[in-house]
Amino acid sequence: MAAQVDVLVVGAGPSGLTLGIDLARRGVDALVVERADGLFPGSRGKGIQPRTMEVFDDLGVLDAIRAAGGAYPAGMIWQDGRRMGERRMFDPAEPTEDSPFTEPWMVPQWRTQEILLARLEELGGRVAFRREVVGLVQDEDGVTVRFARGADLRAGYVVAADGGRSAVRRALGIGMTGETVDPSTMLVADLRITGLDRDNWHVFPPTGQGDGFMAICPLAGTEDFQLAAQYPEGTAVDLSLDAIRKLVAARSHLTPEDVTDVRWASDFRLRAALADRFREGRVFLVGDSAHVHSPAGGQGLNTSVQDAYNLGWKLGVVLRNGVPASLLDTYEQERRPIAADMLGLSTSVHRGETRRGEATRQLGLGYRTSSLTEETRQTPGPVRAGDRAPDGTVDGVRLFDAFRGPHWTLLTAGTDAAQGYGAGVFLIRPDGYVGWAGDTTEGLAEYAGRVGAEGAHRIP
Repeated sequence: MAAQVDVLVVGAGPSGLTLGIDLARRGVDALVVERADGLFPGSRGKGIQPRTMEVFDDLGVLDAIRAAGGAYPAGMIWQDGRRMGERRMFDPAEPTEDSPFTEPWMVPQWRTQEILLARLEELGGRVAFRREVVGLVQDEDGVTVRFARGADLRAGYVVAADGGRSAVRRALGIGMTGETVDPSTMLVADLRITGLDRDNWHVFPPTGQGDGFMAICPLAGTEDFQLAAQYPEGTAVDLSLDAIRKLVAARSHLTPEDVTDVRWASDFRLRAALADRFREGRVFLVGDSAHVHSPAGGQGLNTSVQDAYNLGWKLGVVLRNGVPASLLDTYEQERRPIAADMLGLSTSVHRGETRRGEATRQLGLGYRTSSLTEETRQTPGPVRAGDRAPDGTVDGVRLFDAFRGPHWTLLTAGTDAAQGYGAGVFLIRPDGYVGWAGDTTEGLAEYAGRVGAEGAHRIP
């Protein structure tokens, strides 16, 4: 049975849509399928970290993301109906030439997904809703995917982006190894509320009467608030409007009538777990299908998007440039350690051991130990092969403008030509990391041929 699509992406969440966009702009025939009738309706992953803002810049959705959201407000601590003072939720950082985005940007997840879907469709990509995957079979040439309704589909590769309860991961028999972060049950909901200003993230600490904390955050770009509340271990959570009204009234100075609508609600338990592997033959795991964790620190959506961003260009050069499929082995090699570290960071933030700041911005992540990374300079400068390629200006050209697009970029820098890089020759990967660095171009052609970078754009 011949392949009907090059890549089938299962799940139309942030990672699935990001991958669809990246494949579409590379001319890869891909289809995104989603079991639900439409996009996820909640605000859950509302924090977009600086590194993801850079990714969205490259994918052509940054302007829409900025227009749809806003900066995080300062926290306001309440006690007995009185304001006890503000508390910054994040360590501040000023933008610099090499890092134009330094603080998280708030956009409700449902709105981020709408923006990503619009971009995917603009590029000619598509999402098929009400397509639930119930099984798959692999062979040497591809994957046959079965659905609850409709005909089977044949794909060259399949990517599971179908969440923490991934049907694809379970069909593959890939386990998740992890631990309970907190035995408490958590409620998250999108509400309409009167009686609270939108200038603060309102925090109501536990009263000491067996309840947990509650926080109510205005959702930038909307009229809604996001409620997060902690329940004692073993509590059954009622998601109805009446129950949520009673909760808000019991833990704050607000009345039940101040909650005028519940637009979406969900409960969950905090666990950190990592898939035992991120690949099985022609099937890959991205996003929550590969890692689940505490939402503290705002790492989940961002790590998921960057999983897809890492995998997209690799599938592209294998399918379109004739690069050996062994390149795809580097997806798990590069992303699984990042995900493992992210789980530890999220747990540490949740427990109050680490503040939201430099680590949660994700600008320092990189792939120095990857088999795709080659640093050949005698004395490497501040930016090494494997590091994120910073922004800057060379001969009047802004680097992020030059990097934007699905191509590789070759940067030649004299001693003072590119602030932050140092002298050398740098080959920048399509996902914005330095793949190869040298004092001269010796060895560059062999590397470029191996990774499909022969047509790299040149600066200057």
